[in-house]
Amino acid sequence: MKRLPESIVDSKSTVGRSNCSPVRDSVSASSDESTSSKDSLWSSFFTCTFSLFGAYSDSALCEKNTSYNRTYEWTTALKKVVGSGSMRRLQERILGSNKTGVSSSSTSEIWLLGECYKILSEESCEDAGQNGLVEFVHDFSSKVWITYRKGFQAIGDSKFTNDVNWGCMLRSSQMLVAQALLFHWLGRSWRKPLEKPCDQKQYLEILELFGDSETSAFSIHNLLKAGKAYGLGAGSWIGPYATCRSWETLARSKSNDQSMPMAVYIVSGDEDGERGGAPVICIEDAVKLCSEFSNAQADWTPILLLVPLVLGLEKVNPRYIPSLGATFTFPQSLGILGGKPGASTYIIGVQDDKAFYLDPHEVQQVADVRRDDQNVDTSSYHCNVVRQVPLDMIDPSLAIGFYCRDKGDFYDLCARASKLADESSGAPLFTVTVSHAPPPSSDQHKSATVQGLDDNFEVENINESHEDDWQLL
Repeated sequence: MKRLPESIVDSKSTVGRSNCSPVRDSVSASSDESTSSKDSLWSSFFTCTFSLFGAYSDSALCEKNTSYNRTYEWTTALKKVVGSGSMRRLQERILGSNKTGVSSSSTSEIWLLGECYKILSEESCEDAGQNGLVEFVHDFSSKVWITYRKGFQAIGDSKFTNDVNWGCMLRSSQMLVAQALLFHWLGRSWRKPLEKPCDQKQYLEILELFGDSETSAFSIHNLLKAGKAYGLGAGSWIGPYATCRSWETLARSKSNDQSMPMAVYIVSGDEDGERGGAPVICIEDAVKLCSEFSNAQADWTPILLLVPLVLGLEKVNPRYIPSLGATFTFPQSLGILGGKPGASTYIIGVQDDKAFYLDPHEVQQVADVRRDDQNVDTSSYHCNVVRQVPLDMIDPSLAIGFYCRDKGDFYDLCARASKLADESSGAPLFTVTVSHAPPPSSDQHKSATVQGLDDNFEVENINESHEDDWQLL
């Protein structure tokens, strides 16, 4: 490869990928194919470049180089190029959205956190504005994107000033909670402006809550402190269950009374999951949580439900795939904390057997967002690259989130969840019950009618066993 142009190398780059990808065999061959199209050349260049970035220290690559110093210098320059924000944006423009997750040939519906986008074929859509794909990408890029950060103040007594290679689950959970706050304060229909930075005060207030310092209520610093009892610590990777419990503790902290406008309900199985069984949404528990959250001043408050699950050993049991995809059709959907094994992502949409996600594995410089600074740059909190992963390839250890604004919204979620459980062929993700108390007599059927719900709404008896065994981490 010829020497890279100096104008491309940005020595002040703050963005990079924390990824380990194998070096492809076609690296040297791709430049020899003169008949390749322009798009293919660019695609090959970027694919190879990012692969080399992630695996420049691979022993096989080292053996092919005769000079360690020359290899090191070349790799350092390459890292600066591919790590720059301008290069990343150039890649997205050249490759297009169909190269980053959304297939232009598929006309199946896309569900993004309860919103449906109907995709039209290029032949049947004369006006691009009529195609739901454009609206989907705008909605996707409006979601808050929180990634690895570097350069923040040390976490507690540790020396960690970044969370690279260990904080992806925490960052994924921050994204989910940030979406809940967006839905609460700005509504599901909110979109970031296309032509100018968003200076909306409530939007900036939400981003400020997730800053990387102890002064920000929902920072990684405070989340780790709240999760100490569940094994959270700087530098160590944790699972969805401990993360959810940490958010429950953080939300109940008196210092966050004004920051968290909703109760947090961790949905678990019988005996808090210790005896197995599918997790159970207990209406009695939800009512109690709302009363406690409001200090008995209201019978209901907005509520955030987190449902940690383990749906298999090494892979998700195929029986759960249809139900997982169906949860994205719920108006209350907040997506899934999960992703690839050992690399957490925030899954926010589905199309057929694909899941679309926001990836926290970008390394960015710490950002200082203040609600009163309307000129602050918030571009690092949004992502235009739509990435995808097959649903059957995601890690079986995950957590599903839901946001209910009011009691009617909660009852609607319960009705939808109950119907989904009935259609799951004996493999429900979770079930619904009115209370933990066993039925007073054997004559009473397992179903019960709840005030405010349809007469056909059925809820499970929490003591009833299910076909599949469950485990909560």
